[in-house]
Amino acid sequence: MKILGLDSSGLVASVAVVEDDNLLGEYTINYKKTHSQTLLPMLDEVARMIELDLDSVDAIAVSAGPGSFTGLRIGSATAKGLGLALKKPIVSVPTVDALAFNLWGSPDVVCPLMDARRQQAYTGLYEFCDGEMKTILQECAIGIGEIVEKVNNIGRRCAFLGDGVPVFADYLKQHLTVPYLLAPAHCNKQRAASVAVLGEILFAQGKEEDAAVHRPEYLRLSQAERERQEKERDFRI
Repeated sequence: MKILGLDSSGLVASVAVVEDDNLLGEYTINYKKTHSQTLLPMLDEVARMIELDLDSVDAIAVSAGPGSFTGLRIGSATAKGLGLALKKPIVSVPTVDALAFNLWGSPDVVCPLMDARRQQAYTGLYEFCDGEMKTILQECAIGIGEIVEKVNNIGRRCAFLGDGVPVFADYLKQHLTVPYLLAPAHCNKQRAASVAVLGEILFAQGKEEDAAVHRPEYLRLSQAERERQEKERDFRI
């Protein structure tokens, strides 16, 4: 089974191709350019380097959210366009699940943190048992204080990763009562390889969708939508 993985849910843009138990190629960049500038050229380069015929992929796995609203839309539009053109199904992979999968096999509780602004994080809690990733807390958007409280209540060492770690580093240091680790640079941000591998697992379980109906999962309203609601509420008052 051959899966194309795409991730543009955060600061990182990443493309990967996984076939069965082999990572054939991965291109990941964390730089100033927008994902609309990088994602398709990265896919073209990976395809050229591994001599990939896109018609040979079985499915397109995309990091479907939560995350950056703009980034998710770019990734979703790219996946939809490829899926429609190639007549391939799309597998929506939860962003936070894919982040946690970077630390596959960790003996610790794994807590991805994506900065959701306003002292909130897109997060979840995971553990690895018997060769599988188990969900302790499903992906959600909650305050940093609430997720730290949940980690403390579990009472086990926790490994943190994601772009929210530097944002909340001081808070973690001050309020965690359990031992904790911060993932190193090679595995602390989004990777399309993780999206592709999780996509392969979900695809095998029949969790696929037609490209025409695929939509990203934002988990909460965008800032513009929140501001509009606030203005409407103020106007009614």
